[in-house]
Formats: sequence, C-alpha cells, structure tokens
Amino acid sequence: MKLEEKREGNVAILTLNGRLDAYSSNELERSISALIDNGSVRLVVNFDGVDYISSSGLRVMLASLKRLKKAEGDLKLACLKPYVKEVFDIAGFTQLFNIYEQEEEAVNSSRDE
Repeated sequence: MKLEEKREGNVAILTLNGRLDAYSSNELERSISALIDNGSVRLVVNFDGVDYISSSGLRVMLASLKRLKKAEGDLKLACLKPYVKEVFDIAGFTQLFNIYEQEEEAVNSSRDE
C-alpha cells in the first residue's frame, strides 16, 4: 500500500493506493494517529487507488472516525470503487461515514464545518 499525504487549508488528505489489508492497515492507522496527534481533526481519505479492503481496514477506519468525533473532528471518504463501497455497505459503514464521489467534494464539505 502506498500512502500520500497532503493538506488543503485545515483539511488533511490521505490518498491510498493498493490493498488495504491486515498488513497495510497498521501503516494507515499509524499515519492517521500521527495526523490526529499533531492536531489534524478534519481528514479526507481518498480510496481511488484501493481495489480491496479487509476487515482490518474497516476496523482502522471505524476507530479513526470514533477518535476524530471525540476530538470534534470528522473523517470523510472519497472515490470508493464499487467493490470497496460494497464492503462498506455490507458492514453497515455507509451509514456511519460521509462518502463522496470526488475528493474535492469531501474537502469542501470538511471546510464548511
């Protein structure tokens, strides 16, 4: 899994490429934790390059969302491929997360809060 991090104003954006499985989910969890520890509470995760997500990946996303909500922040998801979105649907996570078609939409909605 390849992780790219950038920032637009007060919104941190993580772009993922590869498989979000048991191995790579640890790396993602460390990256999100570091962002939160450094004061970033508005996060957008771009899934455009992700074609597979395991339960470990789902766990990291849920734990990150809970941690950000406690910090009065939010985690928004963008660009989910059909298979990945289906996994979120089956897990019931589409009701927990704000999911956007485009990264720009997710970033703009984070700025508006």
